[in-house]
Amino acid sequence: MSLTLEHVSRVVDGQTWIDDANLRFEAGSFNVLLGRTLSGKTSLMRLMAGLDKPDSGRILMNGVDVTQKPVRLRNVSMVYQQFINYPTMTVFENIASPLRQAGVSNELIQSKVLETARMLRIEKFLQRHPLELSGGQQQRTAMARALVKDAELILFDEPLVNLDYKLREELRQEMRELFKARHTIAIYATTEPNEALALGGTTTILHEGRVIQSGKAAEVYHQPQTVLAAELFSEPPINLMPGRISGNEVSFANFVHFPLNVDLRPIGEGEFRFGVRPSHISLVPSNDDDLELAVTVEVAEISGSETFLHVRSEHFLLVLHLPGVHEYDVDAPIRVYIPTHKLFVFDGQGRLVQAPGRRVARVA
Repeated sequence: MSLTLEHVSRVVDGQTWIDDANLRFEAGSFNVLLGRTLSGKTSLMRLMAGLDKPDSGRILMNGVDVTQKPVRLRNVSMVYQQFINYPTMTVFENIASPLRQAGVSNELIQSKVLETARMLRIEKFLQRHPLELSGGQQQRTAMARALVKDAELILFDEPLVNLDYKLREELRQEMRELFKARHTIAIYATTEPNEALALGGTTTILHEGRVIQSGKAAEVYHQPQTVLAAELFSEPPINLMPGRISGNEVSFANFVHFPLNVDLRPIGEGEFRFGVRPSHISLVPSNDDDLELAVTVEVAEISGSETFLHVRSEHFLLVLHLPGVHEYDVDAPIRVYIPTHKLFVFDGQGRLVQAPGRRVARVA
């Protein structure tokens, strides 16, 4: 089983929702569509499912053109962020419904429903109705209904977004394990970079209907090919600072100057944009090449057991992603430390020149 999109575009009321998408997904793969709200994730999934048709391009399944084939003639399942179950049916009948529609025997229905319910740990609730279940149990029921018919393609449109943090973590782990043994294509949409990393597999970054970058999740994260990819695959977004390499030093906005270290030396002189992930900036020095900056606190956002600390210097803003709770007064002066060996370097067109530890290209 394979799914291929060739130059797929969709235009609605004069607006381009999907712009020349070229993607390929293989059987047994787990794939993530990562992008902000309205980036085109749902639109792309609807085209894959056959719920909508592209204005140009082709969609192939196993090499066969299915572009004009409607969803009822495709072996596809879809799970939405809302708990879409039949409220008057028991959990058993909800899960069994696609099998009954396909004319499967009662004996096989009994077997497959029980097997799938056990897989998702809801076998104790088969005789209950959806409204008698918790949110997590309702979403498991919707997932079980999608999984029970052994679809070749299963689409998950932000299925965990309405669940609490603990349930989301639990279901993420289960989903990774679930698809290791299934010979199907799973495609999962999310707005959260950390969720994309946690799920693994491949990640495709979407922005305004365009595919920005696609590849193994860890590779895309560690080597974003553009500034935009780096910003989208980072939560909070990667910090960016204009700068210059000249002689044996680096300067940020003609304001901060520090010696050119061995990691940056091969790049050559010129104007660049330097990026550093919020989680890499610290409040205490920890490396020999740390750059110390005097900054002023704008706000400290405490979220559970972590803090997003927004600070400013005279020439640019920074965000730190810190473990633990850190309370600071607004306008408090502090010092932060940037490990220069973890800097990303982008050229004037926003293309990656160097990722931490990985040289991409020599700039002329």
